[in-house]
Amino acid sequence: MNPFAFLSALLGRGPQLDDEQRRRLQRLASPPPLDGRPLQTQRFVVLDLETSGLNVERDIVLSIGAVLIEDGAIDFGRQFECTLQRQLKTVTESVLIHGIPPSALARGVAPAEALLQLMEFAGDCVFLAYHAPFDQRMLTRALKTELGYRLQHPFFDIADLAPMLFPEAFVQRGGLDHWIDYFKLSMAQRHHASADALATAEIALILFNRARRMELDNVYQLSQRLAHWHRSRSAAQHAL
Repeated sequence: MNPFAFLSALLGRGPQLDDEQRRRLQRLASPPPLDGRPLQTQRFVVLDLETSGLNVERDIVLSIGAVLIEDGAIDFGRQFECTLQRQLKTVTESVLIHGIPPSALARGVAPAEALLQLMEFAGDCVFLAYHAPFDQRMLTRALKTELGYRLQHPFFDIADLAPMLFPEAFVQRGGLDHWIDYFKLSMAQRHHASADALATAEIALILFNRARRMELDNVYQLSQRLAHWHRSRSAAQHAL
């Protein structure tokens, strides 16, 4: 069991879950190490969260899209999509962009159940996301609030991996749309959690192919190269 959740339950604090939810929480898989297993055999879950805004301390998760990459391919038969049950006092610009009507939020899945289902789907994955620090912080806070669960799964940011592996694209601070255009991907829908997760997953597979050709064939090597890339960029910016 996640130690944070266990301590909360022991002290009688935290979210109110029923017995079955607590048992499911205890059975959640442990996060994987960043080790030397080949990218082809690593389990990845590409995550996209639609939120009520961009404030990681105040805004909330409205919907979740997640796509599984396993055995080096997208598993189209096992995707995760869920709208959470929420009551918003005001309809924000972010909600309008995502196109989630109040009626869909009213019919949504209870947040604790939705997040528990997500982590069951994720298993012992490495998470991928575009602008991953935002999704990671939003998911971390939601899991702590709704489940008393401490998220420890590693995250990789596609917004960093893409320019590191494809510097010739000259896309340094672009959004997901820039990379969709660069790789000439066909997307029928955007600003929707499951559609954005699928687009990010397709980009991730392209990046992993390039990484293997550069002899970066596991998440440990990728994490080390990313750290070096960040240091080099920081040094270059300070030299200006």
